[in-house]
Amino acid sequence: MQNFTREELAAYNGKDGKPAYVAFQGKVYDVTESYLWQDGHHQARHEAGGDLTDELEEAPHEAELLDDFPIVGTLS
Repeated sequence: MQNFTREELAAYNGKDGKPAYVAFQGKVYDVTESYLWQDGHHQARHEAGGDLTDELEEAPHEAELLDDFPIVGTLS
């Protein structure tokens, strides 16, 4: 598993054919295949390539939804 810095994670923003990765509580998830993350955007509220730990506290769903996506690394 890869260890990502915040700068490295930012490159996985889902734009221009790049994979879409998001971090949550130190784990990095690949959400590229989700239709809800097209072009690195989710519900016009979240952007791929970042840490969603604080943002998911305000989401209308539980963070367990991320369990459906592969973990590709950790966030340092």
